[in-house]
Amino acid sequence: MKIIIETLGCPKNVNDSEVAAGILERAGHEITDGLAAADAVIVNTCGFINDAKKESIDKIFEVAQDKNENTLLIVSGCLSERYKEELYKQMPEVDIFLGVNDYANLPVILEKYSGKREKHFSDYEKVFCEVAQRKLGRDVYSATIKIAEGCDNSCAYCVIPSIRGAYRSRAREDIIKEARFLAEQGCKELILIAQDVTAYGMDLYGEFALAGLVKDLCQIEKIQWIRLMYCYEDRITDELIEIMRTQPKVCKYIDIPIQHCDDKILKAMGRRSTQKSIENTIQKLRDAMPEIHIRTTLITGFPGEGKEEFEALLNFIEEMKFERLGVFAYSKEEGTPAASMKNQVRSNTKEMRKNSLLLKQLDISLAHNTKKIGQTLSVLVEGEDGENTYMGRTMYDAPEIDNSVIFTAHKNCKPGDIINVKIIDAFDYDLVGEEI
Repeated sequence: MKIIIETLGCPKNVNDSEVAAGILERAGHEITDGLAAADAVIVNTCGFINDAKKESIDKIFEVAQDKNENTLLIVSGCLSERYKEELYKQMPEVDIFLGVNDYANLPVILEKYSGKREKHFSDYEKVFCEVAQRKLGRDVYSATIKIAEGCDNSCAYCVIPSIRGAYRSRAREDIIKEARFLAEQGCKELILIAQDVTAYGMDLYGEFALAGLVKDLCQIEKIQWIRLMYCYEDRITDELIEIMRTQPKVCKYIDIPIQHCDDKILKAMGRRSTQKSIENTIQKLRDAMPEIHIRTTLITGFPGEGKEEFEALLNFIEEMKFERLGVFAYSKEEGTPAASMKNQVRSNTKEMRKNSLLLKQLDISLAHNTKKIGQTLSVLVEGEDGENTYMGRTMYDAPEIDNSVIFTAHKNCKPGDIINVKIIDAFDYDLVGEEI
């Protein structure tokens, strides 16, 4: 069969789609881009917050309308797992619904498909389920590597544990094996992902083992950048900070979604951090690596967040001056403890607060970028932006979510090249430079 995979949501979903594509290809199927010639379309959905759910549902209906009459429509991913019964009843356009633990079963499901609507939802395994090598895209200069699945954190607003199950670390030797394979395929940037990468190893080895894993990955010759995403503040150990400081391959960048700064709100969210612990960890990171760029995300409008708590959040980002920051308006998700909390914040208030925080961050981001004018930075080329003009990003920027560098070059640059660029101008979220 010729199969298209449409992916929505986070890098972890992209990783799942690559796994599914690899499984299908090894079973004799062809992964394609052309809808007109496709025998089946898989829509890998996100179901984390309301905006993501709406985007996923819109995509399902769009594909249902555009596909050929005989093309199978398969829906997988978090939305499918979360609303398995509701979607099956309400979306007769979908031929097969698939859970997040069922990608390995796809070849058998397709082989035995009878023409009647089906749903396949398996319970998650108690250990990380290793699969055969995933199918990679054309440009493999940057790749994620999943080091764990599931989550044991009990954040009051989050549905991920109910969708993905308990935390299961992946065996270190399997991670190293995949990383070496990626390096041989041309990967230069390795991005470590999980729901909580800093929890890595506790279930397998009885201790937080991320630092040792990162050190091992640094020994892979062709890997040049190693990036840490989704780190919980209270699990960033001194050992991990020292590995980041001393290993040149580890990007001086870390993603720490703190969500809020007010202790009352943090406690209601089910977070283990306090404002003081957050400040201490950030200070440790900056003392060890003055050049480090810290990305964080915030949730505003959580139940109980009044004017005082919001003002504290505004002041906090002004004081901390995060190099990278994203903001979500709290999404009331059924089945979570936060959904039944009192003092829910009105939707228009949440949006106003979100916009205020992002506006504050604009000035902070511009100030950080302006300091880079005159500096020479290593830039990973990602594509052309015109004649002799290219777009890329620095080690301080994760793909898709952070800043870009637009620069001129006198030689042909290919995606994946890492070159030196002198910064000559700066904007709120982008830099301008020239190759030297």
